Amino acid sequence: MKPVNKHDNSLFPESLEKLIDTASLLRLDINNSYLTLDSGFDTKDNKFNILRNNLIPVINPNPRNCKQKKRYELLDEFELLQDIYKERYKIERCFAWQDKYRKLVIRYERLQCIHLGFKYLAYSMINYRLIFGRNY
Repeated sequence: MKPVNKHDNSLFPESLEKLIDTASLLRLDINNSYLTLDSGFDTKDNKFNILRNNLIPVINPNPRNCKQKKRYELLDEFELLQDIYKERYKIERCFAWQDKYRKLVIRYERLQCIHLGFKYLAYSMINYRLIFGRNY
């Protein structure tokens, strides 16, 4: 458990190491897999750690404190990975839809099966509204 007020970027190296360890324990080959992160993780150290672990960083460039010429170079590099980064939005949107249901935001149930049942119910309601509209 980590402090709430600690920025995710400072927790990233440990999280990446645990991801690699977990993949190794599960015997998953994640070499040359994409790791998508938002622009808050756009640092040289993070990219170096990701590449060192044989992963491909897909991080939206954060052009702050860059010269104009370098900014265009960053955006040109990222353009090749733009389609992969757009897939991240679909997952983020799914989590946002799920967060509309208070019962899923804070887990009240002790049993995993009951919590999973509520998730299925929420996803069913999301799909129902998507198909039939909000009037039903």
